[in-house]
Amino acid sequence: MEKITAFQRFSRAFRGNSSLTKMLIVFTVSGGGLVAYSDAKPDSGMNAITSTEAKPHNGTNVIPSSEADGKKKRVVVLGTGWAGTSFLKNLKNSSYDVQVISPRNYFAFTPLLPSVTCGTVEPRSIVEPIRNIVRKKSVDVHYWEAECFKIDADNKKVYCRSNLTTDLNGEEEFSVDYDYLVIAIGARANTFNIPGVAENCHFLKEIEDAQRIRRTVIDCFERASLPSITDEERKKILHFVVIGGGPTGVEFAAELHDYVNEDLVKLYPKAKDLVKITLLEATDHILNMFDKRITAFAEEKFQRDGIDVKTGAMVVKVSDKEISTKEVKNGGNIYSMPYGMAVWSTGIGTRPVIMNFMKQIGQPNRRALATDEWLRVEGSDSIYALGDCATINQRKVMEDICAIFRKADKDNSGTLTANEFQEVLDDICERYPQVGLYLKQKQKNSLVDLLKDSKADVVKESVEVNLEEFTVALSQVDSQMKNLPATAQVAAQQGSYLADCFNRMEKCEKNPEGPLRFRGEGRHRFRPFRYKLNFVLESFLLSLCFVVGFLHNN
Repeated sequence: MEKITAFQRFSRAFRGNSSLTKMLIVFTVSGGGLVAYSDAKPDSGMNAITSTEAKPHNGTNVIPSSEADGKKKRVVVLGTGWAGTSFLKNLKNSSYDVQVISPRNYFAFTPLLPSVTCGTVEPRSIVEPIRNIVRKKSVDVHYWEAECFKIDADNKKVYCRSNLTTDLNGEEEFSVDYDYLVIAIGARANTFNIPGVAENCHFLKEIEDAQRIRRTVIDCFERASLPSITDEERKKILHFVVIGGGPTGVEFAAELHDYVNEDLVKLYPKAKDLVKITLLEATDHILNMFDKRITAFAEEKFQRDGIDVKTGAMVVKVSDKEISTKEVKNGGNIYSMPYGMAVWSTGIGTRPVIMNFMKQIGQPNRRALATDEWLRVEGSDSIYALGDCATINQRKVMEDICAIFRKADKDNSGTLTANEFQEVLDDICERYPQVGLYLKQKQKNSLVDLLKDSKADVVKESVEVNLEEFTVALSQVDSQMKNLPATAQVAAQQGSYLADCFNRMEKCEKNPEGPLRFRGEGRHRFRPFRYKLNFVLESFLLSLCFVVGFLHNN
């Protein structure tokens, strides 16, 4: 009896029911969410630039700020990735005029990009048109398909260039005034300036990248099938190299292995024993950001499947025929390997517009925009940055230790009792998340326990410390500070958080709900952003790995 996969059943159901073809729902565990694609309805021209909105100014069309006319405050959102789309979907406050600017007029469910490379999932199944999202909003939202090439923070303007052929010169530039700017344009692939990477490697960040990879894989098999090609040349052409042992690289290598062994070998039977997949990773293990058990399982699975995993292999050069690696484990020797196709999936880099903006605001030589814990770009009250283009510059406890002590010492006695400290304990833990991580590591219930440890043979309730003792007790808490990973889940949570802040902006101006301002008076308007790691999801993934491994071995 012919085996029918679940995906084939879904495909037959969609082909047999015309009403279902209007919508395709894909659920994926790795991304932690649900994406739905449906045919977009006409936009009724609501997002077209009217003659009253765009006026020529020095050769550039200008879309002025609405605040000058006493209208709604304008929020300009740059980007339609995870962060920007999450912000847009969760924004419910109708008191804003929202302008979305992005060269990509759709949201892409990027965790499924490796599946697109091999045809497991079609591109249209993992995208949702931005205009489809816009038309469902009760908020006043406009979308412009263009790319921002300059941010002018002093004059609160962004300068954009359309990718479409709209005038005689083949391009059109315009500027947009803003009251609030949300930068969520993501990042680009980081080549680390390694010679030949940009010219000879494929990347996997966009739908177009996945489609190019898919075409190249087929082209490699077709070239290897030509009668004039020798077996040695066929081995080279059918050698697929994946550089980067992170989630994207590992998932693509696994997808490619399944695609080759389940589909392509049936179409190209002579190529079955010639195909080789190599995964290069510069560190000691692949997936080193995950639990060690997941790393071990993935490495063992690849070994069983015949995927050659080379750890400690740092790529130093890529030509059109060979990849040169520096073997860290073997005294730094340089080795070269021929290849047919290479996919680069290691690290993220800064986009040019962000690099120029960082120089403008005094943040040069950084990998990403520095923001505070409320996602505001440092030094600006009206510009926010989230997702892969930004990083939170978490404030250190030691920078504010004197201010914290003074705020807690309400009677100005010069010493701090346990009761005084208890009154500001929650504010400290909320303002400085590294404190909670440090307490967890030290297996302490509260900061009062740390103070008690600094005073030997003293009962908890009678602890009393001066500034010097207080500083010593908290001197190591900043060691637990960590940067958030550049993942879709982090970006989506940041977008949702910022939208919630905008939804309650007016309310929280009157009734702040954040922690105490240790260096000022009153409270912060909002609670700072906190990334919520989905432990249930991680446990499920780990269990799934072991189940799959068990089924594979039996």
